[in-house]
Amino acid sequence: MGKPTGFLDYEREDAPAFSPKERIKNFNEFHTPLSREEQRTQAARCMDCGVPFCQAGMTIAGAASGCPLNNLIPEWNDLLYNGSMKQAYDRLHKTNNFPEFTSRVCPALCEAACTCGLNGKAVSTKANENSIIEYAYEHGYAAPRVPKNRTDKKIAVIGSGPSGLAAADTLNQRGHNVTVFERSDRIGGLLMYGIPNMKLEKRIIDRKIEVMKAEGVEFVVNTDAGRDIKASKLLADYDRVILACGASNPRDIKAPGRDAKGIYFAVDFLKSTTKALLDNGLKDGTYISAKDKTVMVIGGGDTGNDCVGTAIRHGAKGVIQVEMMPKLPECRTEANPWPQWPRVLKTDYGQEEAIAVFGQDPRIYETTVKEFIKDKSGKLVKVRLVKLEARKNEETGRLSMTEIEGSEYTVDCDMVLIAAGFLGSESYVTKAFGVEVDGRTNVATEKDCYSTNVDNVFTAGDMHRGQSLVVWAIREGRNAAKAVDMSLMGYTNIR
Repeated sequence: MGKPTGFLDYEREDAPAFSPKERIKNFNEFHTPLSREEQRTQAARCMDCGVPFCQAGMTIAGAASGCPLNNLIPEWNDLLYNGSMKQAYDRLHKTNNFPEFTSRVCPALCEAACTCGLNGKAVSTKANENSIIEYAYEHGYAAPRVPKNRTDKKIAVIGSGPSGLAAADTLNQRGHNVTVFERSDRIGGLLMYGIPNMKLEKRIIDRKIEVMKAEGVEFVVNTDAGRDIKASKLLADYDRVILACGASNPRDIKAPGRDAKGIYFAVDFLKSTTKALLDNGLKDGTYISAKDKTVMVIGGGDTGNDCVGTAIRHGAKGVIQVEMMPKLPECRTEANPWPQWPRVLKTDYGQEEAIAVFGQDPRIYETTVKEFIKDKSGKLVKVRLVKLEARKNEETGRLSMTEIEGSEYTVDCDMVLIAAGFLGSESYVTKAFGVEVDGRTNVATEKDCYSTNVDNVFTAGDMHRGQSLVVWAIREGRNAAKAVDMSLMGYTNIR
């Protein structure tokens, strides 16, 4: 695909980013896309490899390799290279409801599995995808497509995150009548309030929602299923219900002094910033502010990095990021060959900004919190940390991070953001609908199944599989839609 010798003729080129000190002045996206011709050149690098792991979406060594949506990547790279943009969009949209989202926030599992990456730099698939979808909007290809035929079936989708939206979009295009219920004041769930604006500008979400509305999807905000509206009413009014409420229970840190003032969950911190940004441009102080604070972020994942970048934009006095696990190597080891997901050190935008502003990488590895120290008024003033090391359990053979005796030390800190992941679904929703949960509090189903123990109730996304990526949530939503359609019609043409 692409130009047969493109991977030899052209070097990978990425969209340039604004400098860290420039981009922290606002909450806008900070990459300048390549020109159309430059992006076509990048698409030319997609080699006719014959075994496109980029679209495989398979599990290798316990991690995903390639796109979970099985995007037809070599096909639309070739179409992009040849300038067939309408066809490129059609092939892209065939497997992905929301390329405008994934081309911004996906960690690019496709690129990690790209054959070019075996001996060089992978094809810039994520940027190519963005080029296609933005061209499609500019030229009317992504305009509303109203289903020609309607069934008499009504479906309620609870939650408007990526899985709920994917299920709603897919079922609506099938011709069913879909209503999405969202407990917040804006549609988007994780996309709207869990991901900062500089990674995904909210106008991008609003643009797609307007398309879905025009296609016939109904949206109801400020309505919390199980509280504002009873489960029994939804089950009576709709033929099927899909629970797509996400993994909404943040994992806490159990340490003395946890009740100190100045400790927040990352999700609350990020949401308050985005909501205030959208409501009033951060002008009225209605958000949790890190201005002039010495901030400690607990957690080394994407959410932790988002907290670092957001705190810096607030005007934090200093930021450190505490991570339990060891520092990853700079390059692949022999034990981590292609096309496995590369377990290598990643320095993301937030860490880059911290290095630029404060002169050093904010991350502290193999460390955890021993105690939160507060003053007489209950305010957080310090945090006691302890170093960890990997030790093998002789009974199980497993490695676990264990405290090193005598390694405790104390750092000044007046704000802590807990970004330690999520545990599962919220109990009031599962209890309201009577669905069973597993040991991780995810909604229980049979393997590779989306129907619950309650008739006509299905589930999808993080609420089903546990905390995961946006691209997996879209995959889940599409799969749940297929299962719902099959249960309603006795057959399905959803792929």
